[in-house]
Order: sequence, then C-alpha cells, then structure tokens
Amino acid sequence: MKSYELREKYLQFFASKGHVIIPSASLIPENDPSVLFTTAGMHPLVPYLLGQKHPAGRRLTDVQKCVRTGDIDEVGDATHCTFFEMLGNWSLGDYFKKESIAYSYEFLTEVLGIPREKLAVTVFAGDEDCPRDEVAANEWKSHGIPEDRIFYLPKEHNWWIASTTGPCGGDTEIFVDTGKKVEGNPSPAEDGEKWVEIWNNVFMEFYRHPDGTYTPLSQKNVDTGMGLERTLCMLNGYKSVYETDLFADIIEKLEELSGKKYGEDEQVTRAMRIIADHMRTATFLIGDEKGIVPSNVDQGYVLRRLLRRAIRFARTIEIDSALLTQIAQMYIDKYKGVYSELEMNKEKILTEIAKEEEKFSKTLENGIKEMEKVLKWVQGDTLNGKTAFRLYDTFGFPIEMTVEMAAERGYKVDLDGYKKAFEDHQAKSHAGAEQKFKGGLADTGERTVYLHTATHLLLAALKKVLGKDDIRQKGSNITSERLRFDFNFDRPLTDEEKKKVEDLVNEQIKRDLPVTCEEMPVEEAHKSGATGVFGSKYGDVVKVYTIGDFSKEICGGPHAEHTGQLHHFTLLKEGSSSAGVRRIRATID
Repeated sequence: MKSYELREKYLQFFASKGHVIIPSASLIPENDPSVLFTTAGMHPLVPYLLGQKHPAGRRLTDVQKCVRTGDIDEVGDATHCTFFEMLGNWSLGDYFKKESIAYSYEFLTEVLGIPREKLAVTVFAGDEDCPRDEVAANEWKSHGIPEDRIFYLPKEHNWWIASTTGPCGGDTEIFVDTGKKVEGNPSPAEDGEKWVEIWNNVFMEFYRHPDGTYTPLSQKNVDTGMGLERTLCMLNGYKSVYETDLFADIIEKLEELSGKKYGEDEQVTRAMRIIADHMRTATFLIGDEKGIVPSNVDQGYVLRRLLRRAIRFARTIEIDSALLTQIAQMYIDKYKGVYSELEMNKEKILTEIAKEEEKFSKTLENGIKEMEKVLKWVQGDTLNGKTAFRLYDTFGFPIEMTVEMAAERGYKVDLDGYKKAFEDHQAKSHAGAEQKFKGGLADTGERTVYLHTATHLLLAALKKVLGKDDIRQKGSNITSERLRFDFNFDRPLTDEEKKKVEDLVNEQIKRDLPVTCEEMPVEEAHKSGATGVFGSKYGDVVKVYTIGDFSKEICGGPHAEHTGQLHHFTLLKEGSSSAGVRRIRATID
C-alpha cells in the first residue's frame, strides 16, 4: 500500500462515520508556550477538548503534521522519525469508548484487511486516579479479541497527556503481531519485537493541574492517533519505514550521491536514514505556513541541529553536503500535492538549507583549527571531557569528530567527562525551559486569555501606526506573564512608533470595546474584512472575533469579553526575529 492510499482510506472511512475532514494545523503551535512543535493531532484542538465548540462540529478527522525530537538519538533505527504524519479522529463530547473501539476494529480488519488473529491491545490497569478500564476490555472482547491478547498496563504505558498539565486519560493501544516466535505470552511492554503499536485511542476524561491533581473534564472526548509511516511499514511487511514510498526514492538518491549501498554496511545504512529523516523534517519546518529558519534559540535551534546533523552524516558517507538541497527538492515534489505550503515556500526552503550548509562548513573549519591547538596542550594520552564539550558547545564541533581527530593523532577522549559536562549543561537548560514554559499545555487561565486578545489589538495597532495593511502575524507565543508576537516588517520600529502602538492599544482598552464571536464560512469571513493567515487550519467554517470597530480576525479563541478587562498594555521590547520578521514582547497589568 502507498502513503496516499492509506491517507485517503482513513479520511474517507471516518467521513462515512459522520466525521468532518479538517486540514492539518501548523507544526509551530499557536499561543502554546509548553511545546516547541505540534507533537500530536490533539494540540491544535485543546480549546475544543476543554469544551469550546468547534466550527466543524463534534466529530473530526485529519492527517496532522507532527515533529518530535525528544528521542533524536534513536533516529537511524527501523521506526523512529522526527517528522511524521498522524492519522487522527476525534469525538468532542460525542461518542466514547464503545464506538471508538468499534470504529478502530472495523477500519483495521475490514478496510485494511488485518486478520483479527494478528491484533493485540492494551488497556489502562487502573490506580488511585482512575479505575481499571473494564469497559474498553469488554468492548474488545465483543469483537473477538481473546483475553490472552488484552493486556492491562499502568500509567507508564496506558495513560496519555501531551505535557505536564492539560486534558488526559487512560488509553487503549492497538498492536500487530510481527510473527516473531516467543515463549509464553509477553505483553507489548515486555516484547517490542513481537508487537508493533499502530494506533492509540485516548479516552480524555480528566484535566491534570500543576499540583498533580485531576478533575473531570466538562465533556468526555476521544483522541486517536495512528502513525502513517509505521502503519505503512507494517501493512507492506517491510522491516523499516525507510522501505516505504515516503523514503525509498530518497535512499536511492543517497546511494547515487555517495556511491555506497544501503543495507550492506550498518554505519552507511544508519547515516542514510538520519539524512533522509532530518532533511524531511527540515524541509517541513522551513516550508511550514509559520515556517522557521535556523537560529540559536527555541525551534530554530532544533532545526539547526537537525540540518547540521544531516550535513555531518552526509560527509561521513562522502556526500558533498551542498547537494542536500536536492533531497529537499525531492521532498517538496513528493508532498506538495498534500501540503501545498511546501511548493509555495520552495525558494525559502532551498535557500535556508544552502545558507546553513555554508555556515556549518565554516564552523567545522574553525573547530578543526581549535582542535589542533587543543591537542598541543594535552597532558598524557587523553583529552579531558570538559575541553571536548567546550569544542562542541562553543564551536559546534561534534564529539564524534573530536574522537576521530584525536584518535588519528594517538589520543583518547574522556567520554565520561564529556557526558557529565553535557548533562550538567542540559540540566541548566531544562531548568530554564521549565521556567520559560511553566504555563503548561495550552494554559487557558484568565490572564493568558486576555493576553491573546491583546495580540489582536497589537496587530491592528501596528497596521495603523506603520500604515501597512499587509502586516501579518508570523508567530505568537503566550505565557501567563507575557505575549511574544512576530510580524512581517523590514526594519526596527522607532521609539516614536513603539510609543504610538502602545498608546493606541491602551486607547482601545480604555474604550472598553466588546469582543464578539461569529461562525461563518471562510469566504464570507474574508469578504467581511476579517484577516488571519492561519485560517485554513480551522476548516470550511471559521470563528471570527471582532473587537469593536478596531479589529476583526479569524481565530480559534478564547478571548476576553471586553477590552477593559485587559486594564493596561505595556510594550516591553521590539527586535529582530529573523530576516524580514520583527518580534515584540509585551504584557498587561
């Protein structure tokens, strides 16, 4: 089966069950400070999981672009990918466990033709927060799944929450037997080679608060996710996702560029997989509708790391890393029929990748020079770990190259010391990140909601003060303490302009304008004068928030009821975000 067939079969099946097909949201979460990327289909839907009405209704389905980089070091094995597509269906306070399981069973056995005998499932074993899930277990039994292939597992395996706080609940995971012969009856948690997980149905009943307590949600939801790559791999009987049509021609191109054969050498195979994976993720991150560019902070830092890792592994298999733009072009061609933004942003994708390749080549040259200096001062036969980490942290010099160069000159590297220095650095970074993102997943507290409304006032004020109607939001990140707003503009704002923007926003707050919401078709929204470049993610029917006579935007919400609730707006800082994009940080009192 090909990728386009699986996408279409999935969407059409759930459309036949009353689900509305909605488009994929951006990979860059909007107004969610808890995560750098959209890591699951539920992220863009959090307000609706918490009880807001979705314009498309209570049953939804889509194919969501996702990026997860927490296990980047695992990439290169048979199944891990940093970018992947998540097939999902949702019930927002409509059907629950019984119907969800019935739909999953029907799709797997009747549409995909997987024999019932090859399926196994896990359900939540229960604890003090939520009872053992006999409802889900009994529903699986009703479809003929025998008791010895229904496994009860604890929170570690069968409880889903996207962050430290937010909507959550027990889940049932669905596995396919790989055919591996084993003794006894190991659960999927005990033998990952026997069972391959392809689908996860989360039954969201609770909200986890920062203090670790749980309260029931106002509505019970179903949130499911099926990984496209992994499911394709299993359906076709492949040993790895890199054999699917999503990667096969890319691997072939890497063979051509390197003159080496995929599969014949473990190191070559791993390098080709890493290049294929990381270049796909980079292409999607730069080409996203809220696309980012390599930098030293936040999402841009992750993108830079992915690109530089791809460049480094290209060199290990003797590929001229300047040729990696060819791989990006292949991904653009492969996916543009599904994700049109890649073709629209083609020049940006290819330019940014080429620029980063050039920068990293210089970084490597500088690192090599520094390495030569360092080795002159080594006492004994071992380069200490702190120095090795400094080469990485200051010069971007990869530890593998440090080890390689040291070995060529008869030296070893204290890898334990390097690891400790690296972990100490990570601990400090994580501590900072925890402070930075302490709002938790989609914090919908009162202050965060008011700051969201402030971004609408800010955008409208920028257009008026700068006299440019084509100014658009290029990114937004809101915590309970401040807003961060990116917009397209080609120069710094003057002090006078910043003061005018701040005063104009405060004028609207003083006017205590009403904030109203209407639902309407996308075309009607644009005809009415509403703006919003990210409107496609909301589907055919959108929410339009109007703030008096000052602002009218397509947005998912939520918002203040009237501007007087914001009290006072303060513009804290204005600076550059990237080429042609400015960034404002502001707060309300």
